[in-house]
Amino acid sequence: MARASTPAQQHEGETYTQFVRRQFRKNTFGVISVYVVMTLAAIAVFADFLANDKPIIARHNGRIIAPVLLEYAVDLGITQWDSEFTSVDWKTIPFDWAVFPIVPYAASTTDKELLSLKDRAPSSAHWLGTDDIGRDVLAGIIHGSRYALSIGFVAMGIALLIGIILGAVAGYFGGAVDIAISRIIEIFITFPRFFLIITIVAMVEEGSLFLIMAIIGLTGWTNIARFMRGEVLRVRNLDYVSAARAFGFSTPRIIARHVMPNAIAPVLIYAAFGIVGAILLESALSFLGFGVPPTVVTWGSVLFKARSSASSWWLAIFPGLMIFLTVSAFNLIGDALRDATDPRLRT
Repeated sequence: MARASTPAQQHEGETYTQFVRRQFRKNTFGVISVYVVMTLAAIAVFADFLANDKPIIARHNGRIIAPVLLEYAVDLGITQWDSEFTSVDWKTIPFDWAVFPIVPYAASTTDKELLSLKDRAPSSAHWLGTDDIGRDVLAGIIHGSRYALSIGFVAMGIALLIGIILGAVAGYFGGAVDIAISRIIEIFITFPRFFLIITIVAMVEEGSLFLIMAIIGLTGWTNIARFMRGEVLRVRNLDYVSAARAFGFSTPRIIARHVMPNAIAPVLIYAAFGIVGAILLESALSFLGFGVPPTVVTWGSVLFKARSSASSWWLAIFPGLMIFLTVSAFNLIGDALRDATDPRLRT
């Protein structure tokens, strides 16, 4: 029997994934946004090689050293710093030769020679200026991309795990199970999420990045669960699910291998918008002073510094521009995925 055609006819032998990918490529802004996110991810991964007060590679006393890689090893507990490199200013060490990153400052490096507002403004030494204590803004933005993407993906990962499981269980079993889970979802929705997070963070003596990720994830699963429940309700009585029951497959196997894979696509599209929400939420918390500890530099924490110095325009414009760029990219990706997977919007 011939396969039914779609509004946008699939090529012969083309899988649904290949079809969605082809449809996605038709959205120019979506494709550009993917490259923007990939660039941000590359910056986040290689942040220590792009902005650091330590050389990438250098020669000292006749031996080659790679301080940035050594720093990773020290953080992992594999080795320790040599006594000659402990608590030193790397720029004052008499290397035979050294290759420093393009931005020769770490996010926490302070330039104590900057005394006035004019000194802290963008210059050849600090391309995007510094904050009130002399930390380089460009270095902060580069390292802040790591925190922004980490918070977005980890928080949304937690929310997806909870929302998908609860939504699938509620939609598949229905009845009392559906009612109980739906009431739990409604209870969580009634809480003002932003003020709930502020309250929890304020109760903790010292906040942390992982705490922010966990709180955002644990409070952001409700819409995902509702989406998943609706999709599972749609597919649970389709022929292939009925056939799986007739073959005697266990309920967990039917849910995991037959129901969820065919109901999860709209939920994953929503996840793109959820990442945006997590990034904005962390930025808002840091801007209000409730986010990560002061020693951790994020885009929101740089914006927080702009509050105390209205004349330091660079503290507001550059991190704000990065937040806008990242949020817009994920929103455009979400829109492109929605258009590529929604039959009513295909051309």
